[in-house]
Amino acid sequence: MQTHKLYIDGQYVESTGNETIDVINPATEEVISNTPKGTEEDVEKAVQAALKAQKEWEQTPAIKRGMAVRYMGDKIEEKRDTFIELLQQEQGKDYELASGEVDLAIDYFRYMSEWARRIEGEIVPSDRPNENILIYKKPIGVVAGIVPWNFPVFILARKVATALVTGCSIVLKPSQQTPNTAAEFTKIIDSMELPSGLYNYITGTGGTIGHALASHENVHMISMTGSVGAGTKVMEAAAQNITKVNLELGGKAPAIVTANADIETAVENIKISRLANNGQACTNAERVYVHESLKDQFVNRLKEEFQNQSIDAPLKNQQADVGPLISEDRLQEVDEMVQNALKEGANLITGGKRKENTSGFFYEPTILTNVKQDMEIIQEEIFGPVIPVMTFSTIDEAIELGNDTDYGLSSSVYTQDLSEAMRVVNELKFGETYVNRENFEAVQGYHQGMRKSGLGGADGKHGMEDFLVTQVVYMDYNTNKK
Repeated sequence: MQTHKLYIDGQYVESTGNETIDVINPATEEVISNTPKGTEEDVEKAVQAALKAQKEWEQTPAIKRGMAVRYMGDKIEEKRDTFIELLQQEQGKDYELASGEVDLAIDYFRYMSEWARRIEGEIVPSDRPNENILIYKKPIGVVAGIVPWNFPVFILARKVATALVTGCSIVLKPSQQTPNTAAEFTKIIDSMELPSGLYNYITGTGGTIGHALASHENVHMISMTGSVGAGTKVMEAAAQNITKVNLELGGKAPAIVTANADIETAVENIKISRLANNGQACTNAERVYVHESLKDQFVNRLKEEFQNQSIDAPLKNQQADVGPLISEDRLQEVDEMVQNALKEGANLITGGKRKENTSGFFYEPTILTNVKQDMEIIQEEIFGPVIPVMTFSTIDEAIELGNDTDYGLSSSVYTQDLSEAMRVVNELKFGETYVNRENFEAVQGYHQGMRKSGLGGADGKHGMEDFLVTQVVYMDYNTNKK
């Protein structure tokens, strides 16, 4: 069993504390590694190292920063099989999604490296003679990157690649449940000739490490992906120093299936959007609104698809469609939501229970009907392989139901009517809307939520610019002044 160390100021070090955290394989319930339970003193050392390194790194030509980021992606590709296996082992992804996540991380490092030569300012006209107004884009400084357990490789790439290419340093905190892939990535950093302290890796709990980073006066941005509750705590801590926060939080994505939808397209893509990562993604379809004329046909086809999903340990069976939830706590929370819905009158179409006679945290793909808009199962994020289905009679009603949520990250609509699609897109209040396809973003897009789903965003030009600050220079060149 592997025991990890922290990585601070270019060196592997022991934590100043003496506690560790066990990392558990959710498919077998076995302890597979342990990692230090870092302390506030560890955070202080890492932030000071990052602060020093950032001053050197921002003076490094952008093209060299881009080349370093590109190299990181290339090295992940060399160790692709290792990352896939670690990801399956610590997070429980099926092989197809695990390999897809690693490939997306590789692509993200390469894509973001290309922005090194594209960080641009502006020159705008002045109201005065003999004066130029110059707008510079500069790195924000030290970034705290807080990575969740559900996509630990890709979201690491989102934070590390973007921070480094823009001239920032980073202190990375992986989830205590999935630190093994981040530890493997740290080996790549350690093999490179980079300023000591440019990248730091600290493991531990959110309550200690996350809070210490978010409240630190020398951290200039907190980029955090996680729950609304965790995001709220980060904002409260960051408020002490008016530190910028970039938060991607929960979701409650509606999928609207109109009377003009192609049923097979809707069923296939909603299945993917609900069951991807075993239902543990903030962009997963969380609730379906299907036109009343299609309800029976849609539910029957979705039931067939859900019942045809194979459930197994990903490392044992690479053909498995659905793996485990991340923990026993997560499984119990999902089951409690399902049981509450049934007590309130929902109908169980399929699933509705833990997979029997096996170890691991497996929950059967579940469909519920006869649910109401005010039920917990419709209003709160499930984060498991469970989909509630409601009906509607008019597009007005579908849009109103879809927007009736505290969240605003992802949404989708299924229709063959272009005018209908455009109307729904224009009136839904979500950062992302997918039309006739599964819910998953592209690296060149912009992944952003509204309302309680977060602040700021990631990916593409706009995600990169979140790591920059603006300096305006008023340059008077009237040299004849006396």
